[in-house]
Amino acid sequence: MDVLALRPVPAGALFLALTRRCPLSCVHCSTNSMLTSEEHEGEMFQRLVDSFTVDDRPEVILMSGGEALLRPKLVRQLAESARSVGCSSQVLSGMFFARGRRIPPPILRAIEAVDHFSASLDYYHEREVSRAEVFRTLDEVIALGKDVSLHIVGLGDDDPYVAGLVADIRRHFDDRVPILVGRVGATGRAREWLDVRESSARGEIAADPCTIANWPLVAFDGAIVGCCNQDVVDRRPVPAHLLLGHAAEDDWPVVRERYLRSTLMRGVRLFGPEYVADRFGEIVDCEGYCETCVKLSTDATLERRLAEVLARPTTEYVARQVELMQRSGGALAFARRAGSAKYAELIALGYEEEACVA
Repeated sequence: MDVLALRPVPAGALFLALTRRCPLSCVHCSTNSMLTSEEHEGEMFQRLVDSFTVDDRPEVILMSGGEALLRPKLVRQLAESARSVGCSSQVLSGMFFARGRRIPPPILRAIEAVDHFSASLDYYHEREVSRAEVFRTLDEVIALGKDVSLHIVGLGDDDPYVAGLVADIRRHFDDRVPILVGRVGATGRAREWLDVRESSARGEIAADPCTIANWPLVAFDGAIVGCCNQDVVDRRPVPAHLLLGHAAEDDWPVVRERYLRSTLMRGVRLFGPEYVADRFGEIVDCEGYCETCVKLSTDATLERRLAEVLARPTTEYVARQVELMQRSGGALAFARRAGSAKYAELIALGYEEEACVA
């Protein structure tokens, strides 16, 4: 709940994709990760996090991969460095280690170091790691006093597998573990088999602010990109307006300043990419929300026209109101829009109980 409530806040969090490697072979993997996939020096991630200060830092770092816990020492070091300046940490794992009898000591130390531990569990992961193994391992983590959550994906609100899994999770953990339910996306390996229906024809393009352009992501090779869309993360070269720097060269204050001041990123956050292309551009066709975004920096006229509008005092006022409206919707609003509306309220499981204890 606390992390998702930050979604409307530009640079409120930072994603760190620590590796593309993963020992699992899930058929829906958005990163198409394998054990032989790319992995770069951890020093660049450490360098960037070490540039945080008490007065200039994201609220939370979100570590993933591939499988972030293939690099447990790095996860622990990043969590400890972030905590030293008041930044919290979270790691998301595919739970490959749950197949063993106990949590390996290096991974256990990494889990103990982070503030929140999240596990992926769904139909596709269960072909690799069983539900019982994941539940048993999460019981161990909870016994350590660690906050945990589950991330699951399915084929839609009516997916019977999701309904059964949700029921099992709620029963086993007595409604104490929050669940974020999403949809399988047509990226990575899923692109080969997922049937994506074409959307119906639309009328006039309306403003539709992009919330996933609020948090930057450090890709496995150190490139810092403006959103967590996997097609953007994997694209090389990165579209000019979505490239914020490199972890081996740029400090957080520099990255944050670029992110907040970028004309095109501000426009995407305020109006959405299709509205920006339609109202301010000349050569960029609106052929899908994210598809349109990656092409915005190819139109120099678009950026100039957009900059003129963003410079108006009235536009700054509108931007503040948009952020306030998004914040007022809270974490549940984001969960409904980005994931499953049917299961959105499951992210609040255990939350009120913990708030009362605090």
